[in-house]
Amino acid sequence: MHQIHRVAIVGGNHGNELTGVYLVKKFQQYPHLISRSSFHTLALLGNLQAIAQVKRYIEKDSNRCFHLQELEKPLDNIYENMRAREIQQILQPPTSEPVDVIIDLHSTTANMGLTMILGNTHPFLVHLAAHISSQNSLVKIYIHQRHSATGFLRSLSELGFAIEVGSVAQGVLDAELFWQTEQLISEILDYIENFNQGKITPVEDYLIYYQFLQVVDYPRNDQGEIAAMIHPQLQSRDYQPLKPGASMFVTFTGVDILYTGQSITYPIFINEAAYYEKQIAMYLTEKQQIKL
Repeated sequence: MHQIHRVAIVGGNHGNELTGVYLVKKFQQYPHLISRSSFHTLALLGNLQAIAQVKRYIEKDSNRCFHLQELEKPLDNIYENMRAREIQQILQPPTSEPVDVIIDLHSTTANMGLTMILGNTHPFLVHLAAHISSQNSLVKIYIHQRHSATGFLRSLSELGFAIEVGSVAQGVLDAELFWQTEQLISEILDYIENFNQGKITPVEDYLIYYQFLQVVDYPRNDQGEIAAMIHPQLQSRDYQPLKPGASMFVTFTGVDILYTGQSITYPIFINEAAYYEKQIAMYLTEKQQIKL
């Protein structure tokens, strides 16, 4: 594989996820923190209007606006679509070299800790994830192989991935998560530097990761309204095993709703605040490993 020449760190694709917003602002003020000798690093703010208003988005979720087909359509008046085209021009300039690696910074109200989200199993990403997770015990790896038509910002690059940190409330900064995320970014940039210089030393011979299985919605009544909540025994237990027959939801009258699957799964994004509008209560994953 060729060397990495350009890396982009994007924060504020969702304007109320302040960890990424303020890390990018810090990197813009102190660029030496992300400077490495063998490649150039760009720190970029995403949804500028949403950041200014501390809102997730203005008109539509900007992290669903990077469909290649949509980006090629004539301009419209939806702010997120216009900003997505601007970001694409920055990351994929028509007259110069595109960005090789995109690091898209997010935060979540779910108890996800530090999570690297990979959209594919490109060998570079797998080895990067294996190295980082072996060196930093706080990091978990989630692989959700989805087509570029999903419109995620990271889909603009084959080597794009997201960092998701939590739990932290929307519109709130958490100092510990801020420092942990900054340290993780530094470790990633150091890995890329060593990769370019041929100094990567093998770590583990396998990668332990969590693979997407399915989306689970909240139980709903005939009017489509939520009829049950995340069960207290499941709340904040992201990445913990959910066994068949375990309590999953509880109705407003106190009746438990059990997990009816046939095998152990590992829920993540449990009770994510931003996913209520998407009718998502959690993702179910299975724990796997890739031999390197």
